[in-house]
Amino acid sequence: MNNDRYTGPFKDHIGRHVALKQAVGYKYQTDAAHLARFDRFTLENYPEATALTREMVLDWCSKKEHETQANQCTRASIIRQFGLYLDGIGVAAYVIPKRYYPTEMPYVPHIYSTDELQRFFVETDRCRYCVECPDRHLIMPLFFRMIYTCGLRVSEARLLTVGDVDMEQGILSVHHSKKDNSRLVPMSDELTERCRGYFRQVHPFPKDADMFFPALGGKPMTLTNVYHNFRRFLWRAGISHGGSGKGPRIHDLRHTYACHCLKQWVLQGKDLAAYLPVLKTYLGHDSFAETAYYLRLTADVFPDLTLKLEGRYPDMIPTLERAADETD
Repeated sequence: MNNDRYTGPFKDHIGRHVALKQAVGYKYQTDAAHLARFDRFTLENYPEATALTREMVLDWCSKKEHETQANQCTRASIIRQFGLYLDGIGVAAYVIPKRYYPTEMPYVPHIYSTDELQRFFVETDRCRYCVECPDRHLIMPLFFRMIYTCGLRVSEARLLTVGDVDMEQGILSVHHSKKDNSRLVPMSDELTERCRGYFRQVHPFPKDADMFFPALGGKPMTLTNVYHNFRRFLWRAGISHGGSGKGPRIHDLRHTYACHCLKQWVLQGKDLAAYLPVLKTYLGHDSFAETAYYLRLTADVFPDLTLKLEGRYPDMIPTLERAADETD
């Protein structure tokens, strides 16, 4: 366990708390970064603290200028978990109540229409050569198609290595994804053929450890870089964006894939009780509830299917309260 990044009065406790979360399967990287900032905050403002007081917690959780409500709630949730950990090991700690701060309306995923997808992918195909990122015009058309047609999370595609892409069998190996899960993801014949053509152009001297979608210096593309390209393609495709937190988002391509699968199966008269476990495995969901969420989303987006879905699966469709599987 490496506690070198923590220097404040709770440094040892934060280090052990993060290590415990990671030991049970959580990546806990974003949360650890939040706690590292909390560590610096306590070092500066409460250097002699031996207990996690209410004053300290509320001071830390106070809304920052230009901060979204969702981000404040996230910070409060992380410090609540840390407070529960301290309380559990006998250290005096104020545990901020759940939903102490009002939350924003839950984001409802944007399910792209077939026309929107066609326009979006046409714009990725028009991506131009860029001297600062020489392979960008080759990467972007395949990268976004892979997210949609394989239902991948953004970082699952972003962090693929050459060795993860089997172009003979047409299978992706996704490692250490959400909750440290791994899975195999079959590709369509068309996508596999696209991968082969891309591979010949981008990886003339391949090594298994090379990033399949390399940025400068062979490093993985950053989320910021991917997002900026996405927004440009969205704008050029004439797909309206509602601003920060409003969408559409890249992750909605994954939601769209799941809804389109379910729509097709319903129209084909497939037994969803048999097919939902397949979708659960393919998407890398940890629980059936995450997959069943898409039944409600599909029924809401495609109202002509609502009666058919609710008639056949009344006990399987949850309420639409949140976008399942939001984290990347």
